[in-house]
Amino acid sequence: MILTVTPNPALDSTITLGELDVGESHRVAPAVTRAGGKGINVARVLMQQGYDTLAVAPVGSDDRGEFERDLGTIPALLVPVPGPARRSTAIVESGTGRTTVLNESGRPVPQETWTHVTDAVRSRIGDTRCLVVAGSIPPGSPDSLVADLLRLAADAGIPSVADASGPYLLSAAAAGATLLKPNRRELAEATGEADPLAGARALQRAGAHLVLVSLGEDGMMAVPRQGDVLYARLDSVLAGNPTGAGDAAVAGAASLLAAGDRDIRTLLSRACAWGAAAVLEPQAGSVHPDCDAIERRITITTN
Repeated sequence: MILTVTPNPALDSTITLGELDVGESHRVAPAVTRAGGKGINVARVLMQQGYDTLAVAPVGSDDRGEFERDLGTIPALLVPVPGPARRSTAIVESGTGRTTVLNESGRPVPQETWTHVTDAVRSRIGDTRCLVVAGSIPPGSPDSLVADLLRLAADAGIPSVADASGPYLLSAAAAGATLLKPNRRELAEATGEADPLAGARALQRAGAHLVLVSLGEDGMMAVPRQGDVLYARLDSVLAGNPTGAGDAAVAGAASLLAAGDRDIRTLLSRACAWGAAAVLEPQAGSVHPDCDAIERRITITTN
């Protein structure tokens, strides 16, 4: 089983229109809303691809029923917290290929909630083959939250993946995460290094092992502690909605780590392919059925 933790889940709404004219009114089709947040999106992709998973997340009691209905058959342990869930809105322009995302930061969560989340993970770590901690963190949360969760995996001798930002990315590195998956911007903000390779090395000096860096249209970079730095790139840029690409990439890497496969080239190829295949889907949390064919179009180089 691959266990995902989403510290700051959201109800994700996607609005599609031809082109966004800023400052003007638009008549649009009804938004499509689903339960989301990075870890939940990772669990969706894993389920779609046939992998056993469990999604753990603290969910606002006002919206718990909507989360449960939308998740359906996806195994989930939803820890109740007072109030509503945060909202995220993606505005997809079919005419231009642009996507604009408005993410609420979320509300502070009672401290005892994190005890419940940690206990839930601890109680299931024996059945877990890979732990994924992904997404933003609600304001006022413990500085050690991500690191504490990753240490449960380390203590159990299982691989862990973290998709975090800011100080939580640095603490995930210090906790010895098996794999970190920042994008270029997140990496620069956390480490102060504009060059992605220098940023990845900074995370490794802090304690991280493998670092996969999303480079947007330029593909993805894999930085191991030892050996060649690898670059993966698709033969052409895919147009679509990129909001779930990083989550799908994490799912791809986690699926291999859970099976005991730590070959850097294989991890990079699948992560890049699943991320690219997610762009072709209208909403985050799924990958296009042609993801295997997309993977065959990826070129991996050392420079």
